[in-house]
Amino acid sequence: MSLQVGSSIPACPAGLDFYNAPMLDIKLIREQPDFVRQRLATRGAGDEARIDELLKLDEKRRKVLAEVESLKAQRNRVSKEIGALMGQKKLAEAEAKKTETRELGDKIAELDKQAAAAEAARDELLLTLPNLPHESVPVGKSAEDNPVIRTWGEQKTFPTKPKSHIELCESLKLVDFARGAKLSGSGFLLYTDRGARLERALIQFLLDLHTTQHGYTEVSPPYIISRDCMVGVGQFPKFVDQAYAVREGEDNNTLGKFYLLPTAEAPVANIHRGEILPERQLPIFYCAYSPCFRAEAGAAGVGTRGMIRVHQFDKVELIKIVKPENGFEELEKMVANAERVLQLLEIPYRVILLCTGDMGFASAKTYDLEVWAPGQNQYLEVSSCSNCEDFQARRMSLRFKPNAGENIFPHILNGSGTALARLFVALLETHQQPDGSVLIPAALQPYFKSDRITPTPHG
Repeated sequence: MSLQVGSSIPACPAGLDFYNAPMLDIKLIREQPDFVRQRLATRGAGDEARIDELLKLDEKRRKVLAEVESLKAQRNRVSKEIGALMGQKKLAEAEAKKTETRELGDKIAELDKQAAAAEAARDELLLTLPNLPHESVPVGKSAEDNPVIRTWGEQKTFPTKPKSHIELCESLKLVDFARGAKLSGSGFLLYTDRGARLERALIQFLLDLHTTQHGYTEVSPPYIISRDCMVGVGQFPKFVDQAYAVREGEDNNTLGKFYLLPTAEAPVANIHRGEILPERQLPIFYCAYSPCFRAEAGAAGVGTRGMIRVHQFDKVELIKIVKPENGFEELEKMVANAERVLQLLEIPYRVILLCTGDMGFASAKTYDLEVWAPGQNQYLEVSSCSNCEDFQARRMSLRFKPNAGENIFPHILNGSGTALARLFVALLETHQQPDGSVLIPAALQPYFKSDRITPTPHG
């Protein structure tokens, strides 16, 4: 298989009918268009201006469908008349009626095409509209407007300027940046010796914590996933330029059908895509480790030195599928689960509530966890926890069946529990010692099999 960055991929490969997803609730848009415009306007991207076009397409579809139903009723009446005329031996009149039914059939077929075209255009537009921010999300334009909800831990002071993770990785031989770039280009890392062991220890620690103490069920998803998975979670079509597309050998017809996962959220949230779950099965909590692949087109040269911004990184992802009335309570619990990671690793952090202008495409409400990295003298995001409400469930046609009443779309939540390599960065920079070593927090020692990383005798 070969890989290509997603921007070169056809918009809708043959055989992939992902435009049938409902996306935002069209019924809500019809009944409360001003409310939808108002909520979209808070994002500051101008999407509210597209609601009129959407409603016109929807109205055209509904008008044509109504005409189709009327013609079908007329055709049914004529068909019955044909039967009566045939019984009365009025063959000439019956033949005239048959001609009428054929003409009606041709009209119906043409109108069906018009309705399908209007529906496809409407749903294609819907796919590009982001989720509506929850009313509790503060209105703002950028990260500067994100309120700090709380902080934990004290930023460590050092007798001299703290080393950066790059210096520590090179002096302790944890990551070979040059050879990583030689193997795959800039933005890729080669962990070596104790660095590789530390990365593995962190992953195992995260998985054990969430499965044994936080109630998540571990799954191990494929790393190559279908385009439908990307559409389902809202990665596509908006972020197609940040994806790595997979091609099978030299067969260009396969390009655009499968992708390297950008996060385990994409496959894991889609596990029950297209299903109707029994109510008793909820809530569902999953966690999964995976590498994550992000092309981030246009990012070349921006923060590419070191481990802050890379094209491949490891992450343990948290997914919840819950009843709508429990969605925001479960979001707070998910944030607490991610915070526990940082507390056990003794890394100071802060919790940020993202404003409307800084939220992700699929999210209704998002908290970010940012760790303090003394070598960078800045906070780094290591976790983003979101409630997408029913936005993703609609896109992937996932519902649950209550004990009484109609099927309901659940809320789907996702969170990093947490992401590396920035956690790796903060761990090294926070726990570095004057002698050049790095202490390993007590919670991680059983996994790393040592209480510190010391310089080797060869320097």
